[in-house]
Amino acid sequence: MTHDERRKNTRVDFHTTVDVSFPDVAYTACPTENLSTKGVFVDNIPDRSLGDTCSIVLKLTGSATDLSLSMSGEVVRLVKEGVGIHFSEMDLDSFSHLRQIIYYNSDDPDLISEDYVDK
Repeated sequence: MTHDERRKNTRVDFHTTVDVSFPDVAYTACPTENLSTKGVFVDNIPDRSLGDTCSIVLKLTGSATDLSLSMSGEVVRLVKEGVGIHFSEMDLDSFSHLRQIIYYNSDDPDLISEDYVDK
């Protein structure tokens, strides 16, 4: 089974910036490549290990407001370009905003609701 086949949630291309803080170092304004309600791929984060824990602030800017979503996470994927971070904890508002982002950026929004139905 490939890494992509193990993913159970819809992942969309989504480009914004995040601040990622590990216990030993913080990275600011790192670009993202894709996003799901379960995690994010972040570019330009070197020298991490699988299992490293962090806090993430996802920055959403718009014409009317700026919004930041905060969550805790764990490094679950390492590649030369960056890291995949699984969200381990977030508040309900952050989850709701993430769901909306995924819905509006999905090629097939009807499949999104299937991500949240027990199978």
